Amino acid sequence: MTTQTTASKTADAPTTGADTGLIGIPPHLGRALATGGGVLTVLSTFLAWTWTAEFPGDLTVYGYPGGLQVLVLIGGALTALLGLASYGVKGLGWLAPAGADAGLKLAALAAFATAWYTVVAISTQLGGVVNLEPGGYVVAAATLIALLGSLALPFQRPEPDPVDPDDTGWEQFKHSAAQNWQTVRAAFASGTPRPGRALPSYAEILIIVAVLAVALLVFTYGIGTEYDELFVGFLIMAGLGFAALNKSGLIGRVTQITARHQNITVCGAFVAAACFPFTQTDDQYATLGVYILIFATVALGLNIVVGLAGLLDLGYVAFLGVGAYAAALVSGSPSSPFGVHFPFWAAVLVGAAASLVFGVLIGAPTLRLRGDYLAIVTLGFGEIFRIAANNTDGTSGPDLTNGSNGVSSIPDLKILGWDLGIQHDIAGFTIGRFANYFFLMLVITAVVVLVFRRSGDSRIGRAWVAIREDETAALAMGINGFRVKLIAFAVGATLAGLAGTVQAHVTYTVTPEQYLFAGTTPPNSAFLLAAVVLGGMGTIAGPLIGAALLFLIPNKLQFLGDYQLLAFGLALVLLMRFRPEGLIPNRRRQLEFHEEADAPAVLSKTGA
Repeated sequence: MTTQTTASKTADAPTTGADTGLIGIPPHLGRALATGGGVLTVLSTFLAWTWTAEFPGDLTVYGYPGGLQVLVLIGGALTALLGLASYGVKGLGWLAPAGADAGLKLAALAAFATAWYTVVAISTQLGGVVNLEPGGYVVAAATLIALLGSLALPFQRPEPDPVDPDDTGWEQFKHSAAQNWQTVRAAFASGTPRPGRALPSYAEILIIVAVLAVALLVFTYGIGTEYDELFVGFLIMAGLGFAALNKSGLIGRVTQITARHQNITVCGAFVAAACFPFTQTDDQYATLGVYILIFATVALGLNIVVGLAGLLDLGYVAFLGVGAYAAALVSGSPSSPFGVHFPFWAAVLVGAAASLVFGVLIGAPTLRLRGDYLAIVTLGFGEIFRIAANNTDGTSGPDLTNGSNGVSSIPDLKILGWDLGIQHDIAGFTIGRFANYFFLMLVITAVVVLVFRRSGDSRIGRAWVAIREDETAALAMGINGFRVKLIAFAVGATLAGLAGTVQAHVTYTVTPEQYLFAGTTPPNSAFLLAAVVLGGMGTIAGPLIGAALLFLIPNKLQFLGDYQLLAFGLALVLLMRFRPEGLIPNRRRQLEFHEEADAPAVLSKTGA
């Protein structure tokens, strides 16, 4: 066996060529400790970690991991596998195309963080470390050994920048901190990926199927976490585990495969999503699923406005409200002053058309503005819509929206005789009300994705990108900037209204307070914009994943109470600091923040 080492350079610092680790353990011993610690971590999950079942997850059983033990088991297994891959074990090279050392450090950190979080949680909730069983001590020691061993792996340190003796003490401290940060970055830098072996098309398609199956499994596990401690552990393991696989080059290799089969990947993703309700035993988590799809669809519509055309819209949630109100008023609600009950397809057209009209009416006089001025105007429109909906109650204004009480008792949809409000049995599976709406929303999401892909790759899509990059240059090249921006505004508003028509029936009631600029729960304009930026502007998968995270995390972290927004804000600050291009950026935007050599491959120019 041959030992692989990752000797990567940071993009912005020269290197000395000296390969040393962060801590003073011999590299060969550190590699052995990391690999052995990973194996010991796996074994420790089969021991009892506490003596009482009062801690959620029942960690008292020998021979059967449960709760947080499963997550630590995954982290330990990943650490052990990357450790073996770093030794050059045959059959594991696929796991680390860019070298195993950087991924090994992050995998060990993932196992350590999850295990020690569990140990601390047990000690805190049950009243001290005396409540730990031997397995708790073993996993704490094993993960610490693995982490220390991984930090001893060699890497090329940046060339030290001499300190100016005339600097003040504070300036010297900042200089030292910057040098230390460069060293840490170099320690976790990945190497240059090895060229992949050419695979037949059927093998690559099977890999895509496997990846989508894993993604469905991870999402189902995350959405089904039953207690707070397990969800926090899931976030730790999922985040650091993904980072480890990304640094090892596996994510980049899979991305290259999906880029060669974009249509199959997109279709497979929708098939995997359609399987989600069949993995649930009741309608509880299908509720979250349908709300996530509504939020994600609206975020994808905003991505046309912000991500492709570069127009900062801070009142976008109002278009969702326009579509929801328009559909609610013509869908047979007793609160509607019109007293009509349109079929679903007609209500959808009314909602989408109403949002389109409002998009044109708002965009026509305002899109000649740029930057912050446009953002202020759109923010004002969002507030005007909410206030107007509050006042059109028959007292302060015309009787249209029933004021703050909203349009209530909106009946469930019936499509081709299929009542979405009742349970149905399909192939032995019971599909509840929210699962029915989940399937409907999945179809609408597919339509929005199709519109985004086709428009992004079209002539008008290229004009949007040109306007976003440099409007003055685009105008000089003959692009009609006002018309192009108005089309983006109108298309984005229409897609939001389309999602709003379904939201009205899912929630039974439409009220003005559902469409705020900012709040603790999405959808609101601030969260929608955050979903686009978090996921990756100008891509398809980015806003969908960003919206899923931003809806699921606040829902699961309600135990934080008033500190929820603080934690959310800190997470966004860290993301913007370390990955400003978003989780799934397109190639152009990624190169704005990284050198060519450091920018991993992405799916396409629109991130399909």
